[in-house]
Amino acid sequence: MDLALVMAVDSSASISKVMLDFQLRGHAAAFRDKAVHQALAGGPKGKVAVQLALFSGPGTLTTLVPWTLLAGTQDALALADRIDEAPGVAMGGNTALGDCIVQAVRQLDTCPYSADRRTIDLVSNGFNNGGIDPRSARAHAQAAGVGVNGLVILDEYDWLEPYYRENVVAGEDAFVITAANRHAFADAFLSKLVREVV
Repeated sequence: MDLALVMAVDSSASISKVMLDFQLRGHAAAFRDKAVHQALAGGPKGKVAVQLALFSGPGTLTTLVPWTLLAGTQDALALADRIDEAPGVAMGGNTALGDCIVQAVRQLDTCPYSADRRTIDLVSNGFNNGGIDPRSARAHAQAAGVGVNGLVILDEYDWLEPYYRENVVAGEDAFVITAANRHAFADAFLSKLVREVV
């Protein structure tokens, strides 16, 4: 594989059912977009493995769509359908960013495909308020050769972008993308996914 990617979506108390649905629909829409199909085809191997999960407090990372091989447009379209069918449940509770990172590294270790790059794609509208310090977690990810990127929704806290840069993202090419609100989410996630796959 060119990439093994865990897509972790915030489902904590700060995320309403409507907001969670916007996040999941944004993920599905991205895998239907030609820009993602072109990015998938443009890699050296032309193959990517992805997993979709929800998280909230410590120990809650829950797989919605298990490891899925994407080797072309039809695979990406089928994944989009599976995301649309996935039962997005608002979990409530804390936002445990650090714990999510540690658990996502474990998920990457279970990936049945060998990949040149391993990345965690973290989407949230909050800061860490439970569990492991995210700075310790990102150090753990880096030691495991895993990159962490962030997409932050600025509907509650307008200072999250620098917070994620300083405390959450990890790796040489790590980045943070922002969405001003739920309506901007789909375009922001599409941009993020293309950048990760390329």
